[in-house]
Amino acid sequence: MAKLTQSPTDPAFVQNPYPFYAAARAEGALHDWLDYEMPCAFTYELVNALLRDRRFGRQCPPELAPEIPAHQRPFYDIEDHSMLELDGDVHRRLRGLVLRAFTSRRIKSLAPEIEAICHELIDAFPAEGDFDLLPAYATQIPVIVICRLLGVPEEMGPQLLTWSNAMVGMYQARRDRAMEDAAAQAAADFAAYIRSYAEERRKTPADDLISELLAAEEEGTRLSTEELVTTCILLLNAGHEATVHTMGNGVVALLEHGGAPAWVTPERIDGTVEEILRHDPPLHMFTRYAHEPCEIAGRRFERGDKIALLLGAANRDPEVWDDPETFNPAREIRTNAAFGAGAHFCIGAPLARLELQIALPILLERCPELALAETPQYADLFHFHGLEKLMVTR
Repeated sequence: MAKLTQSPTDPAFVQNPYPFYAAARAEGALHDWLDYEMPCAFTYELVNALLRDRRFGRQCPPELAPEIPAHQRPFYDIEDHSMLELDGDVHRRLRGLVLRAFTSRRIKSLAPEIEAICHELIDAFPAEGDFDLLPAYATQIPVIVICRLLGVPEEMGPQLLTWSNAMVGMYQARRDRAMEDAAAQAAADFAAYIRSYAEERRKTPADDLISELLAAEEEGTRLSTEELVTTCILLLNAGHEATVHTMGNGVVALLEHGGAPAWVTPERIDGTVEEILRHDPPLHMFTRYAHEPCEIAGRRFERGDKIALLLGAANRDPEVWDDPETFNPAREIRTNAAFGAGAHFCIGAPLARLELQIALPILLERCPELALAETPQYADLFHFHGLEKLMVTR
């Protein structure tokens, strides 16, 4: 087991982390990443196994949990109720409740609305000249869809994005005190807004997710107001962040590959989306805690030990995919790690896939000459992996 040094904020790594992953993976499945002070899994086999291993979970054992600084408390008041950060019976109860409202039927019913949103956004593209596709298209689609799904006013979209962007800063390697303060304030403001809106929906239910979650609470499933607030925030933060990055990364991959419109036809779009998710996923690191003593890949873990699962490395494992560094939308579909696996498999994966399967074909049908106007640059966001901007010309 090697001891690796690589700053996650190094500019070269930010632009292309994959050579580091490949070099580490070639030396073995599990290594100590000294910059993070924890072991990291680099192969698909080990990452997939650990995602499903019930001896590990998202929660630090309570007796070993570090004390939360006072200035971060408003952020963790939200996180403490998040199903993403919970395990066991509490996680199963929350996840089951959300799945009861976040049904495949409801998601599929959004398709016509997503199509209309895409066309409206493209209608507003500048007729000539370069423009940034991220705020013009990729960012707008998921936030409008989530607003409609939750039932909150669409004009709140920009404010929700501001809160979301501040909160996810807590997961980034470049996090500092200013980002922590911003995340705490955003969490408090976001929670206050959702709590107030939920009270309105309690009095006047509608055909939206908040109303359905409230109804489930009243039917005895004991979804607390704090759990409801946190769930709504999680659906926006996670759903927006992943879809924006995936769409941006995917457009770049398609335009650099060439013949982009041909790869988003009805018979090819599913495979193309899966290859985008495999080749350049939006989240690269997912951490877990050992809940009991065990041995993994020759390494002894004690209760409370932390491990990082490198989804970005797993998705380019040559033991699973031929020529994995190459973007190949004709590749046979195989399960990848972009949305995780096991108990914490991304609950929003069907919606993210649907948005991509609709948004990419419409974009390239309406803009068949779409081209990169400058070399795309990735933002300093690790554990996430997404573009700073995406300048294109149509």
